[in-house]
Amino acid sequence: MMQQAGYRYRPVLFFALAYLFTWIFWVPAIFLPGNAAFGLMAVGLIAPAVVSTLFVVLSGSDALKRDLRNKLVGFYKVKWLNVFWAVALFAVIVGLSILLSLAFGQSLDQFAFTEDFSFTGVGIGSALMTILAASIIEEVGWKGYCEDSIGNYMNWFWESMIFGALWSLWHLPLIFIRGTYQAGLTVNPLYVVNFFVSGIPLGFIITWVYLVSDRSILACMVFHLFVNFMQEKIAMTPETKCVETIVVTAAAAVIVLANKDLFFETRHVGRLLEALEHGH
Repeated sequence: MMQQAGYRYRPVLFFALAYLFTWIFWVPAIFLPGNAAFGLMAVGLIAPAVVSTLFVVLSGSDALKRDLRNKLVGFYKVKWLNVFWAVALFAVIVGLSILLSLAFGQSLDQFAFTEDFSFTGVGIGSALMTILAASIIEEVGWKGYCEDSIGNYMNWFWESMIFGALWSLWHLPLIFIRGTYQAGLTVNPLYVVNFFVSGIPLGFIITWVYLVSDRSILACMVFHLFVNFMQEKIAMTPETKCVETIVVTAAAAVIVLANKDLFFETRHVGRLLEALEHGH
């Protein structure tokens, strides 16, 4: 027996459409100035959430619809202590990365808040809203359908690896749009490579936050918001963010080793919705 309600997840189609309906707005933004580009970026940002929601609504599966509703409004599901430890862990990662960067000639002045956001030309209010919207809207897309659609076919270790890589690559057009954080990295190819590589170990940590909070989207929103804010407002240099990727990878490895059954069990494979219906 495959899945209750006869639903078959379609991760390849999901990613194809999520990329398509993001990039058809982001690619033209490369050639447009200021607010016009920012407007297209904002529309593209919501594409995964729209695609995810439509996949669920049009699925014909009551179990899938009920699952999304529980993930969105089931605030009681959130294990707030786990979320706190995840946020604390990332704060430690940032602090340790700065300390380690001293060996590479970086400064303790990085233990400070930046005055501005990396999104230039849109104002502090718009930049803050972008970070907030990214944290909320992205997680509706990625956790509403995407991660489960991959996880249904493999263990959560490989799901995290694949999701992290595809999530990173989804940002690709942003490196060509003037005024974005990603475009600011193009002064050095190493910074660009580091940005895309860093999404993979971070994907493991976000998956962990998701699973230990009983697959709550709210828990992931809170963690994603904190990560985005720290990455934007702590005065880390691009060199230190390369060090940070190493520290994040080490933290992800520890999390995986400490939660082997969580990441490597295959009991849910091929029957994720059925397992959820039975409370397993």
